Amino acid sequence: MSGTVLENLSGRKLTILVTVLLISQAICFLIGGLIAPKPAFTDSILATKCLDKNSSNGWLYVRGTKPCTKINLDSYSKNQNVKFGNDIVFVFQIPSPRENVILDYSRWQQNLIGILHLDILYRMETEMPAKSVITLDARLAYRNKGDPADEWKYYASSTEQRNLECSIDVKKEDYLYNCSIVPLFELPSLHHDFYLINIRLPVDEMKAINTDLGHIADMWIITINQTGGFTKVWLSLKSIFFPLILIILIWFWKRVYILQRKPLLLEYMLLLVASSLTFLNLPLELLTLYFELPFMLLLTDIRQGIFYSTLLSFWLVFAGEHLMESQKNHLLNYWKHLSSVIIGCIAMFFFDLCERGMQLKNPFYSVWVTDIGAKFAMVFLIVGGCSGLGYFLLLCYMIWKVFGNIGAKKSNLPAMSQARRLHYSGLIYRFNFLMLATVTCAAFTVIAFALGQMSEGQWKWDDHHGLEYTSAFFTGVYGMWNIYIMALLALYAPSHKNWPQNNDCQNISNEIEFSTVDPEPNEISSLTTFTRKSALD
Repeated sequence: MSGTVLENLSGRKLTILVTVLLISQAICFLIGGLIAPKPAFTDSILATKCLDKNSSNGWLYVRGTKPCTKINLDSYSKNQNVKFGNDIVFVFQIPSPRENVILDYSRWQQNLIGILHLDILYRMETEMPAKSVITLDARLAYRNKGDPADEWKYYASSTEQRNLECSIDVKKEDYLYNCSIVPLFELPSLHHDFYLINIRLPVDEMKAINTDLGHIADMWIITINQTGGFTKVWLSLKSIFFPLILIILIWFWKRVYILQRKPLLLEYMLLLVASSLTFLNLPLELLTLYFELPFMLLLTDIRQGIFYSTLLSFWLVFAGEHLMESQKNHLLNYWKHLSSVIIGCIAMFFFDLCERGMQLKNPFYSVWVTDIGAKFAMVFLIVGGCSGLGYFLLLCYMIWKVFGNIGAKKSNLPAMSQARRLHYSGLIYRFNFLMLATVTCAAFTVIAFALGQMSEGQWKWDDHHGLEYTSAFFTGVYGMWNIYIMALLALYAPSHKNWPQNNDCQNISNEIEFSTVDPEPNEISSLTTFTRKSALD
């Protein structure tokens, strides 16, 4: 009787294979730790205050042939008898120069997030409430290298309302309020070299627009973008793993296809998860180096969501098919187990649509800016997080039951001959090692997902004192996914040794059996019997 490559591979070859995989895993961590820079770069830029009494529709800028008229807000406001907010434009020209060197953005940096922070001074005559609504009239333009310094092209504009929470410990003149940050925009594609932002704070006493703001001394913008060096490392890993997974996937399916039986559920699931990983590995981001593709960030999230859903589903089926329970080998039998995966994936999908889906039309949109939107976003994240936690606990329980069933079968080992006992002991060790690798991969996957959400949301939640996440962790986990799937495809492919000629072919997903009869050494059968009697019936 035949088995899987895991069962029939010699100890020497298996040791070489595992060693190569472990070395590859270590290399993935080292690449992130020693070569790749931090995944994201953050920069704080102070606004230039420009005067525009005519409220013109032209662009105001600070570096070019006709820079704007700069003013000092404090001295200007003292000479005005009326509200002057409509005359002021806060100008940001990014990226900002460093050491008199004009910098520009690179398409390798992929995306750009802008967040505002206001310096508001305490004045008795303009004391602010603890919570207010600020109205922003924001416009965004761009230009590229070779364009004239004053030739800015329109990109987007919007009038947005943001919640602003401010507090002060000591109410003393010219003391700064402690104000929350304000999400401004998110560009899913960083295709141009230079960007210009003009922001007005329009004042309309009749409509109560910006009438309860205090004395604004300065405005800062915090820009966050993916570093070009990390993108290059990330896409290099994708370009390496994509053909490797594709080749092993084709080899695995050929092994299954030539057998005289229908593929089993676990084989279908292996095909599905490997196909989703291949889709994730496809370095489509390289297209952004030549074309402006605003949907690429949303597409990347969707690809990663598909991979997460198939990988999590595979682990449940993988553990369930080794629990030695009847009436398995059909996906519908796992609908209760898969409910947590379905709920979590749907919640995160709707969260992505609410955030990045809307930003395709309006980059100034943010689901976090209103109380209702923020509550819905938090509900989606909490549901996704609870589903992930429940899933991980369920998976650990199922794997624990698998270990328990295998341990119970060990009691039959003493009744076997020495050769058969050594054979089964080796197979149990191999299977236990693979299940432990599954638990480890699952734990790191859940942690990576949680850290990714926290890293993305820490500025939106005004928690910018979060943990420092290194590139080594992200490249290591990404390499672990590929190495783990490659190992499963290689080890769970049908072995070419002694293929069966009838319907008593072996089944990759069936129960682990030990015979209490002590056969001759040359009658040793496989640890994992390949055909489930109920399926044949």
